[in-house]
Amino acid sequence: MIRTAAVVGAGLIGTSVALALSRRGVLVHLIDTDKDAVRTAVSLGGGVAEPPREPVDIAVLAVPPSAIGRVLAEQQAKRLAHSYTDVASVKHEPELAVRFGAPDPTSYVGGHPMAGGERSGPLAACANLFEGRTWVLTTCELTSREALNRALALVALCGAVPVVMESTAHDRAVALVSHAPHVVAALMAARLEHAPEEASRLAGQGVRDMTRIAGGDPGLWGDILESNAAAVADVLGELAEDLVSTVRALRSLAVVDVARRAEDMTSVIDMLGRGNAGRARLPGKPGSPAGAVVPVVIGDKSGELARLLAAVHDSGVNIEDVSIDHSPGKPTGLVELVVAAEAAESLAERLVGANWTVQRVRQVFPTAAAPRTAHREWPRPVAVPG
Repeated sequence: MIRTAAVVGAGLIGTSVALALSRRGVLVHLIDTDKDAVRTAVSLGGGVAEPPREPVDIAVLAVPPSAIGRVLAEQQAKRLAHSYTDVASVKHEPELAVRFGAPDPTSYVGGHPMAGGERSGPLAACANLFEGRTWVLTTCELTSREALNRALALVALCGAVPVVMESTAHDRAVALVSHAPHVVAALMAARLEHAPEEASRLAGQGVRDMTRIAGGDPGLWGDILESNAAAVADVLGELAEDLVSTVRALRSLAVVDVARRAEDMTSVIDMLGRGNAGRARLPGKPGSPAGAVVPVVIGDKSGELARLLAAVHDSGVNIEDVSIDHSPGKPTGLVELVVAAEAAESLAERLVGANWTVQRVRQVFPTAAAPRTAHREWPRPVAVPG
């Protein structure tokens, strides 16, 4: 049972942990060299700024990976807590630092909640950030049962789902699903830095989705990449080989090399198909069936989104996900509603009947058990009311 806790580092993740624990009645002590960050986290309801008078049940180290060993040693010397964990996205390097530098490595459990955002700082925090998310815990032969149990209790209080892994396996996994994608997003976003103005005006939801995570703090991400450099380099090396092959095929197609055209097209289509297959392996909402997107045009005025969601509610269809594509200054936007595949057609018909403009329905997250649904064009454009 956790009654008291300390959070060292009042950034996005640290403050979100503090808010989640405070909401469950845990007394949280916030510690940060940035006093403004602590004051902000306290004002949001994340706990108190005073240091604890006696060791708390668990301390959460919300600092960069390279600082875990040093900060843990400092806080253990002060007897801050009975048990310690962290939230860094790299685990093996901090584990080694703890093994060989901490006064008591048995009281430490590595941790990594698979949640976050491109914004940083306590103002970006929220108490439900970890609800339903995976939270990795990494242990070794030195980890005590008491420390692991406290870490598991922390994860439960934050509403997350614990997964216990070995630290090197974790780092290889996040290199593939998090760290390398961040590098790719940053590299693609960098292409836009000096893009012509007309190209920027044509940007749609696709490029926004791909480059969203490139908005992360460069200093923090530099620390993450340094701490997991070898695993990230392995993933990017494989990607580089595919890029070289794809560039070669596209160059050949651009000069209309008839002798190689069929082979080059096969290469490009194979690359796109492997992308489809890889994306299909990503888990969707637990227990949800294959989904479909119902795109709806809405007017750019107050209350339109609420009115659309009310119409969906009246239809009895559950929304699995929603995204909004709207360019500033445009009179309309596009809301994409992700619903169960079998409910998409009836929802589209209901919305058209209620005078909403519905574009073609398309399936998402195709799997072998859920074959792709054919696109359907709705027969009549309907003006958005008002």
